[in-house]
Amino acid sequence: MIKLSDGGAYLINGVDIVEDSASAVNEVAAKTGCSVTKEEAAKNTIAYGILENHNTSGNMEKLKIKFDKMTSHDITFVGIIQTARASGLEKFPIPYVLTNCHNSLCAVGGTINEDDHMFGLTCAKKYGGIYVPPHQAVIHQFAREMLAEGGKMILGSDSHTRYGALGTMAMGEGGPELVKQLLNKTYDINRPGVVAIYMTGEPAKGVGPQDVALAIIGAVFGNGYVKNKVMEFVGPGVSSLSADFRIGVDVMTTETTCLSSIWRTDDKVKEFYDIHGRSESYKELNPGNVAYYDGVVYVDLSTIKPMIAMPFHPSNTYTIEELNANLEDILHDVEKKALVSLDGQVEYKLTDKIKNGRLYVDQGIIAGCAGGGFENICAAADILKGKSIGADEFTLSVYPASTPIYVELARNGRLADLMETGAIVKTAFCGPCFGAGDTPANNAFSIRHSTRNFPNREGSKLQNGQISSVALMDARSIAATAANKGYLTAATDVDVEFTGPAYHFDSSIYANRVFDSKGVADPEQEIQFGPNIKDWPEMVALPENLIIKVVSEIHDPVTTTDELIPSGETSSFRSNPLGLAEFALSRKDPAYVGRAKEVQKAEKAREAGQCMGEALPELRDIMHKIKETYDVHKSNVGVGSTIFAVKPGDGSAREQAASCQKVLGGWANIANEYATKRYRSNLINWGMLPFIIDKGELPFENGDYIFIPEIQDAIKNKVSTIKAFVVNKDMKEFELKLDELTDDERQIILDGCLINYYRDNK
Repeated sequence: MIKLSDGGAYLINGVDIVEDSASAVNEVAAKTGCSVTKEEAAKNTIAYGILENHNTSGNMEKLKIKFDKMTSHDITFVGIIQTARASGLEKFPIPYVLTNCHNSLCAVGGTINEDDHMFGLTCAKKYGGIYVPPHQAVIHQFAREMLAEGGKMILGSDSHTRYGALGTMAMGEGGPELVKQLLNKTYDINRPGVVAIYMTGEPAKGVGPQDVALAIIGAVFGNGYVKNKVMEFVGPGVSSLSADFRIGVDVMTTETTCLSSIWRTDDKVKEFYDIHGRSESYKELNPGNVAYYDGVVYVDLSTIKPMIAMPFHPSNTYTIEELNANLEDILHDVEKKALVSLDGQVEYKLTDKIKNGRLYVDQGIIAGCAGGGFENICAAADILKGKSIGADEFTLSVYPASTPIYVELARNGRLADLMETGAIVKTAFCGPCFGAGDTPANNAFSIRHSTRNFPNREGSKLQNGQISSVALMDARSIAATAANKGYLTAATDVDVEFTGPAYHFDSSIYANRVFDSKGVADPEQEIQFGPNIKDWPEMVALPENLIIKVVSEIHDPVTTTDELIPSGETSSFRSNPLGLAEFALSRKDPAYVGRAKEVQKAEKAREAGQCMGEALPELRDIMHKIKETYDVHKSNVGVGSTIFAVKPGDGSAREQAASCQKVLGGWANIANEYATKRYRSNLINWGMLPFIIDKGELPFENGDYIFIPEIQDAIKNKVSTIKAFVVNKDMKEFELKLDELTDDERQIILDGCLINYYRDNK
């Protein structure tokens, strides 16, 4: 289904691929009649052109990007605006949309979620933004309908900020990167590589966008083929896909760990803009006659089969056909992998879901930015029309991605068709994607057309002895399974005629409810705060020397941001830095918070001019040992905590995965590598050192103290290899490394965090 090139390749006239080799340049010249260098051809990708148009540095190797628009939701916008306010915000300099699709139920925490919404509305008025009330749209659907424009760039504080199918290069980042844009600063990165996703053929009947997306993810996640690169969708197969289908594939590119995505555009994308009353926003985008890519993912759409991503990662992929044919073996394999993902905290079993030789599913969900699109839901309704989901354990919930989609489903009858089957249709909400809606029963198995299936992402709590799990599937196969009352079924195995009704967008729905300042700020508007909305605590600058204690050691192959700071009901505390920090690593290492706070006592004592050894008695012996070699005292050495993880930061862009560690006294992470650029950026923006250590036997273990002498000078002098010591009865030297840091990033770390950086450099 999917094939990867061994190296780079040239794309000629958008159709022919010539893989890089000693004779490639000559072959390209023979086909085109002109000679072009690899460097020249690399400038002919769609991605290069968009990045060049948004780069302010004058150097295409070191980009300083200014975005056209931004978007956030109600888990992230309070912290972003609070950070920007503390750094001197006066007005939103570009259109900034505040959506309310994560904490929109207001079901837990008393008033605090609606307090956040009112904070957002009043800030939109004060600073000149756009406010989308709860239940109107999930963040990314509103952006598709109302923000995307051909050739433009959008930055969002959600990892699934992907609008490439509409010709918009979009990126999901942690909140501090949005703060920089609000303060008229730039997004600084090295020019990313660009990988062609070369599509041919067309999908078989019953195959949907999630099937294509999962096939790609399964092929490229584990080997890092597109990590931190731009995925550029090209080839004749693109034209066989509707705009909705492309959107469904595009949003899942985040799960490959790519930086962003962009697609060539055509009349089907133009029609999308026409339908939404924004014809002027369409721009035809194609690579140049000869474009060079750093790799090629060959996708023959005609060979894609209905897919399933088994727990606990979107890359754990199989065809449904393969799963059904090897049911016991694959389920046993998932159970073995769960021993690592769940640390053996609870008993996890899937093989008991086999009934009469088939896999029985407890729940189906079609929701959010991935599943809640118009075509997905209409296709599901076609499969289910006239059937029943049954009166047993199996349930089915459908969440249209926006109220305009919901209204059109009501008008064309598909809403009634779904509800007659026993399915429940709910309002636009991201909850099933992050554990705040439709949490299954203990030991239940859910199939979802949503974005992620990480451990506990569905809302269960290991610390309370709970475990349920999620597999990702396309809406069509979820509907086919529902039609068979919960027995896993591929959509290609059912007899159905897809009706493909036309979509009509009703712009009055947003006109009646969405507040749009049109970019006009009202400085006299008072911001409405709630008791849970707290300012960031004071954070000190990086000291001359550093003592850090390892307070958590994680050896999973990948550690997600959900494991660093759980999603679900904890999201209600996102506006309260110290309150939220109490949940840090709570599902992965429940003792982490207590250990980190214990170490933090010494630093707080130091900052108050008091004796660190009295606050943390075990530090006395550590200091005594260090003083045998180095002149350290409370005025020139800081004390904090660190965690080790093999590969942390996969998944969500949420900055709190880093900021929670920081407010608990964290000074660093130590890793073999970082799963995503956005997590590493979050660490840096919160003044934390993103150390790298070579793979192999660790020189330290959980509970050890590490002394890093002259760390301040090392950062100032751009030293990449840092001398450090494990301090016990002796001082055992080892090396920590720092990958490339920009000058601004170094200063942010030196100042202690982004807030300090802007406050100190006004």
